[in-house]
Amino acid sequence: MTAGRALTVLLTALEPSGDAIGAEVMAGLRAQRPDARFIGCGGERMAAAGLTSLFPIADFSVMGVPDAARVILRAFAGARDIAHLADEQEPHAAILIDSWGFSRLAATRLKALAPNTKLFKLAAPQVWATRPKRTEFLARTFDGVLCLLPFEPEIFERAGARAAFIGNPNFAAAAAARTDAQAFRARHGLGDAPVLTVLLGSRKAEVKRLAPSFGAAADALAGRIPDLRVVTPLAPSVAEAAEAAIASWGVKALVVGPEEKYDAFAATTAALAASGTVTTELAIHGVPMVVGYRVDPLSEAWLRRSVICEYASIVNIAADAEILPEFLQENCVADKLERALYPLLTDEAARAAQTTAAGPVVEALLRRGASGDPPGAAAAAKILEWMEA
Repeated sequence: MTAGRALTVLLTALEPSGDAIGAEVMAGLRAQRPDARFIGCGGERMAAAGLTSLFPIADFSVMGVPDAARVILRAFAGARDIAHLADEQEPHAAILIDSWGFSRLAATRLKALAPNTKLFKLAAPQVWATRPKRTEFLARTFDGVLCLLPFEPEIFERAGARAAFIGNPNFAAAAAARTDAQAFRARHGLGDAPVLTVLLGSRKAEVKRLAPSFGAAADALAGRIPDLRVVTPLAPSVAEAAEAAIASWGVKALVVGPEEKYDAFAATTAALAASGTVTTELAIHGVPMVVGYRVDPLSEAWLRRSVICEYASIVNIAADAEILPEFLQENCVADKLERALYPLLTDEAARAAQTTAAGPVVEALLRRGASGDPPGAAAAAKILEWMEA
């Protein structure tokens, strides 16, 4: 590093999960290097930690080929602007978080315009699910890959990349969350009624595709279980669209914000969840569930050609077994979702069977990295170590 100059770190994060871990890494770096200054792009959490984002990131939280196509020009422009920023500011390190497509664009440009900047990828692309040859790009482009799942480093190391497991901040936060099921039930007048928690995802496209079948399943279950209560925690990014969709359901749903999400989990009998991080968060809290998901036809065609993994949920992938029932694409329909959920809402043995099977997998997913530090601090320490190597 240049003598006498404050440690300058460029970070990029385009989605809420990336923004959250970016803020943790910033705190970890500042704890070890109080002189650290940060540039790049991020969301509200990173802004609160001291980053002035080069551009707003809200429009980049997309899913599927058509949605990605709509923001591709902005992604190219954003990657260009990030590279020019690095050319001007000469950061010692660049940490590209999540968002593989954008990370690849930015990394290529950073290599060209800021060759002395060390490049690190945080949250490795899911090469175990699709496009395994991405390991080769990572090995020749990045100075290190920070992995959130314990089985990932070996995959990247086989390709010649330097990789380390740091733990998963989303899973750690879920495990550390304090919950109060009784207070939640009392606050919302739920009494002892069975609770179905419905999670529609954090992207507007997910809400649009899942709300009809999820709502119809909830309606049907309410007809079979007269005292059933339905709860829907909403991510701020989709609150308006989700509330409009939920209003059309036949069953009345209790809508709560993210601040009540974990209390809702604690009060839940069973959940119907969009595939994503939330399925692991539910498993961490011992909530039995059914998983559903749909993508647009163009994305489906691409996925059918490229996916090499049998399952969608991290718990199932880690277990290499369908512990959590998954209903994807044409199978994500109300009658199938209803049939799978009914025993979880009415039979304690069925609930216990799923949570017992998921227990050892959850325990493995909650492991911390070799240092034993929380993920943000572990990532910061590993980056500083690799910068000096």
